[in-house]
Amino acid sequence: MEVVIMTGGKGMRMAPYTKVLPKGLLPVGEQPILEIIVKQLRNYGFTSITMACGYLSGLIQTYFGDGSSRGVSISYYVENEPLGTVGPIKLIGRRPGPFLLINCDVLTTLDFARFRDFHIKGGSILTIASQKKGIPIELGVLETQDEYVTNFVEKPTRSAYVSMGIYMMNPEVAEYIPSHQYFDIPDLIHALLAANEKVRHFENNDFWLDIGRPSDYTLANEQFGKLKSLLLPGEPV
Repeated sequence: MEVVIMTGGKGMRMAPYTKVLPKGLLPVGEQPILEIIVKQLRNYGFTSITMACGYLSGLIQTYFGDGSSRGVSISYYVENEPLGTVGPIKLIGRRPGPFLLINCDVLTTLDFARFRDFHIKGGSILTIASQKKGIPIELGVLETQDEYVTNFVEKPTRSAYVSMGIYMMNPEVAEYIPSHQYFDIPDLIHALLAANEKVRHFENNDFWLDIGRPSDYTLANEQFGKLKSLLLPGEPV
């Protein structure tokens, strides 16, 4: 089973940590977040890994090598210019079958094998791992009918499905990605929907943390010790 890990960004929101290390090599507990992800992927049978690198790519390649010491095979695609969160897929080369794409800053207990099976059985070109989150609105919200106010809600919380930064894709998604052009996941989703392709989502309630800001990084280190037995079963707690 194949996977592409997107680890090319500069992680500007994580400065100053990312001035020295790429985001994927920032330690959570006593090991880099990418190390945790690679171990999880191996445990779920994803042993053919491509890392799409850019910023400080040499450090990542030196750290992981060919992956053999970790029981996986790792290859690298190094972008010469930023291509966004899905742009490198066009240039990496067509995958032989459905593959997992994951961002390098995700800490989760998601069952990747169950996610893959859900995608394959559903017949969609793209499946997005999702969770339902409450989104607070720090304003007074009017509920209206025409020009009349029917209710007033002070600082409500609305619910919405959000992407976890983890996707299952069929190889033909590459047909919708332009070559040598910055292209993000939202751009791909819009292109697929405009072409009437099926896009599904896989709702789950597993632990998930997107390490996008220093406060998230602090939380990840706080939670890792508590969740290590779930994140990396079999390793000493």
